[in-house]
Amino acid sequence: MLTKDDIESFLVRLAATGATYSEVEPGFWIVRPSAESDLSIAVNYSPPVVLLRIDVMTLPSDGNRSATLTRRLLELNATDLLHGSYGIQDEHIVLTEALELSALDYEEFLASYESMTLALASHLRELGSFREAR
Repeated sequence: MLTKDDIESFLVRLAATGATYSEVEPGFWIVRPSAESDLSIAVNYSPPVVLLRIDVMTLPSDGNRSATLTRRLLELNATDLLHGSYGIQDEHIVLTEALELSALDYEEFLASYESMTLALASHLRELGSFREAR
């Protein structure tokens, strides 16, 4: 099984591609794909898995818009996401993926990371149309 240090070594390798990361607490990092990006990915070492999570947006307060959005998220889970999934925690939409530490290697970690960032990039315009003005 991989250790916390192994996951940090994955993040070091990821940083060589332009990403930055910081350890917020032991075993919990925030990763930014690039300096220009507003996107941040939480990486949590929580044996027997490592969890990747992106906070996407707040659910709309309007019930009809919220229902339409949640249906669309389920459709995206079924058609566009291979391993991860959209979910709802409290009033926030999140994109998450759990990877088993017992069989994880860097290539699988990188593929999951890239899959999540690519999915969100391709879905963001559509999902953003449900955001409420502040």
